[in-house]
Amino acid sequence: MFPKCSFSEALADPEQLSITWELVPGRGMREKAQEHLLKMAELAAKDPKINAITITDNPGGKAAILPYSMAVEAKRLGIEPLVHFTSKDKNRNALESELYALGRADIHNLLVMTGDYPTAGYAGHAKPVFDFDAVHALRMITKMNEGTYTNLPATHFFAGAVVSPFKATEAETMAQYYKLHKKIANGARFIITQLGYDARKFDELRKYADSNQFNVPLIGNIYVLSVPVAKLMNKNLIPGCVVTDKLIKKLEAEQADTANKKEQQLFRAAKLYAVLKGLRYDGVNIGGHGLSYDDVQYIIEKGEEQSGNWQDIAVTDFDYPQADGFYFFEKDVTTGLNTCQPFDRRQTGSAHSSLKQSVMDLVHGVAFDHKAPLYPLNKAVAKFIDNSCLKKPFTIAEYTTKTITNECRFCGDCAMHELGFICPMSQCPKQQRNGACGGSRDGWCEVYPEQQKCIYVKMYEGFKGRGKEERMKAKYMPPCNWELHRTSSWLNYFNDRDYNNNKD
Repeated sequence: MFPKCSFSEALADPEQLSITWELVPGRGMREKAQEHLLKMAELAAKDPKINAITITDNPGGKAAILPYSMAVEAKRLGIEPLVHFTSKDKNRNALESELYALGRADIHNLLVMTGDYPTAGYAGHAKPVFDFDAVHALRMITKMNEGTYTNLPATHFFAGAVVSPFKATEAETMAQYYKLHKKIANGARFIITQLGYDARKFDELRKYADSNQFNVPLIGNIYVLSVPVAKLMNKNLIPGCVVTDKLIKKLEAEQADTANKKEQQLFRAAKLYAVLKGLRYDGVNIGGHGLSYDDVQYIIEKGEEQSGNWQDIAVTDFDYPQADGFYFFEKDVTTGLNTCQPFDRRQTGSAHSSLKQSVMDLVHGVAFDHKAPLYPLNKAVAKFIDNSCLKKPFTIAEYTTKTITNECRFCGDCAMHELGFICPMSQCPKQQRNGACGGSRDGWCEVYPEQQKCIYVKMYEGFKGRGKEERMKAKYMPPCNWELHRTSSWLNYFNDRDYNNNKD
């Protein structure tokens, strides 16, 4: 038995499996959900096996009590909180303010993510914010930790991020991994998976991280599945969580045949614990509706008991691939998991470049790129227009043109040419500038399923058609500078005012 240690210490110890327990604070101030969280936190504080409790931030996009307030109370009870830190409801200033409050309360563990798209609120649906994506937030936190963002003392946040290997299509899978590169490059200290029940995908992420020498701890997500929650996940009503039709049938059969349904659900979670430990994950995050302390104990104890048989469990109990699902690595027919040989993607997946993308790429290469033959002339003309009476009509003409071609939102800080000439400000509901969120399903946008393709799926397909898909992981895209709103992005670009000259 290991002595009680901090979350970061447990992740750093190769001999120890870090264990966090996810609790949902819920709506209200002193309701059943909040009291349950604190009661469970008090029990977890006395258990040396549990290193932290994870506190969610408005899951499902619905209003709930701030995780900050519950984290403060949990810390007083003696357990480290791991706070979900999302950008869906707050702009960059509000995020910075929250970080100061967390730092003052000596709460340093953060799970940085995009967050679920806001839904029902007072008098209708809430307006989404998404001023930052997860990569922006990680970068700001890293600079605060370094003491380079302000002249204030350095902070000490231990911030991680999320990735979903549980994607059916090549484009979605690669978009997730390319964004993961950016998250780690901008300061993610650990990675937690989304929810899924495919051992081969868990193995894929482990091998992908090792082959790319990420050197950050991986935490596997374990959720105790009931049939009602599983059906919600199956329909993508809990975005990003993957439960296949095959698993639904298995759960329904168990419900009909098993006298003790709860124990069966817990035992499946314990088996996944064993598989993740066998795959050399550095930690597990255990969650589920209404889990008690005894439930978590059962998962840990049974998981340890089953760990010697993890390979058999992986292929018999967690063989739930998505229909025609893509895998980054070739299958290992001996183990049922993966080899270390990447799948040859040259002849697979959708790879095409639209006529619009091809034309815009040509125009950019001739007139806008810094090495373009017309760049010096355009820069001189832009400088003249910028200081003349032509500035306003030129701006209106640009806005009109780009509205017709790209649904322009007039941000004035255009990054389309970096993103396959697809505008994230107008065509992504979450305005993600550094890669896909985790909520897409079968290539469709989380917010508009069966209506709109995820822009990063389209982007990957377009880049792959030109052999440039690796660009999606290469360049960090700063957040939009709203000082430039309703100004000409072309004039800003040629007069060195846009994101290319952002000191971030």
